[in-house]
Amino acid sequence: MLANSSLSCTATTMSAVPCAPRACRYDHERLGMPRRRTHFPWIRNVTAIVSASASTVSPNQMTRGSTHLKMYQEVAKSARQKFTQEISFQSKDKDISLARALLYIAAEDEAFISFNQEVDARSLLKERKNVSVPPHPQEWDNVEQMPLSGKTITGWIGALDMIAKEVEAELVSREIGCHLAEVLDAINLVLFEFKGFKRSSVTDSMCSYLHTFLSTGSGNAILLSIVYIEVCKRLGITIVGSRVGEDFLIWPQTGNPEELFRVTEGHSMFAIVNGKCVEDPRSRASDLTSGSLLGLEIATNRDIIGIALANLIRLHWKRASRSTRGLMLTSPLRHVQTTKELVSSIHGSNVPLLRPQDLRLAIMASERLLILQPHNWSLRRDHGMMLYYNREYGKAVQELSICMAFAPEEEAQVLEPFVEKLHLLRLESSWKSLGHSGQLTVT
Repeated sequence: MLANSSLSCTATTMSAVPCAPRACRYDHERLGMPRRRTHFPWIRNVTAIVSASASTVSPNQMTRGSTHLKMYQEVAKSARQKFTQEISFQSKDKDISLARALLYIAAEDEAFISFNQEVDARSLLKERKNVSVPPHPQEWDNVEQMPLSGKTITGWIGALDMIAKEVEAELVSREIGCHLAEVLDAINLVLFEFKGFKRSSVTDSMCSYLHTFLSTGSGNAILLSIVYIEVCKRLGITIVGSRVGEDFLIWPQTGNPEELFRVTEGHSMFAIVNGKCVEDPRSRASDLTSGSLLGLEIATNRDIIGIALANLIRLHWKRASRSTRGLMLTSPLRHVQTTKELVSSIHGSNVPLLRPQDLRLAIMASERLLILQPHNWSLRRDHGMMLYYNREYGKAVQELSICMAFAPEEEAQVLEPFVEKLHLLRLESSWKSLGHSGQLTVT
């Protein structure tokens, strides 16, 4: 068996962004959590705002311009709508395509980045009259026609189909039956030997997009798991998965778990699928048995998409805050000063300089995750803090106020003074925009 090249399915399960002492989980939130009334009169209907804010599309700094700028806007909007339809709670979870959902995520982000590049190119042309106009990209009518690393979304779905066909061809060439262990061995051979897929460092956010992984053969661990699941699905094998500590493990669904741990040729079938992580004594996965495997909570397709989105949030935030190493989203919550001090700190020279494009990409990933998990208070808190860092104070107040309706009492008490002062800052900004001077005060 191909234990050396087989899949290592470690998927980071820490909070999608650096956060304050308490660990944040973006999965398996209880939708039935009791809600408290918000303390703030400017939030009238929490339930309505949850639904509205979770579905908001916001590469929203896109201004209307040329045909190509409008094209990128329309593609981004369409990609968000297609993603929302794919993961709709009206759909059965088993019918959700992991590949399509992730490709719609990639298409929206690609359209947003291309829009910014187009705007930058136009600014350069205005500054330098002698610069030649770059050729415009081909126009597309919809997101399905947008190229991602040379292929459309349908093309990348076809690439997964071709991998499955290569596995079938390998099995035919061996002239063997369809025993599960042999099929998994053939899948490993095609993925890791023929295609050269491998897990890479997760420091590069571009390694977290499905089309990039399929085109380069290098990506993070959750993408390896998703490709494995998608290929097996095409071969009629149901692969399930679950979090175990910081690992995400996958295995073929079977009524006889003992066979997964039976050792043949020095390795169990469980190790063949998951690689060396189950043989590493430092990993909690190494302690699993056929009995304990039955006690694991199986991740749904929506859960798996959520893991991929949480990774994107974490990685885009890391890139956005690269100039201020170790910057935590929730740091301002632990050091709330007076309103005057808060205003001074926000507009002062000590404010960390964040990369706006990466910050916006993190916010977009967070919006999608909120569509999946609208009642996840810790995610909504982090989303609100990203809006705060992006100087979108009105939206930040709204998100953090909603968060307080779902958060535990002690967390709401931490948020309350910050949100009050942020609301005053928002009012002062509006006040000054009308030409008034001085600061608003509360008596």
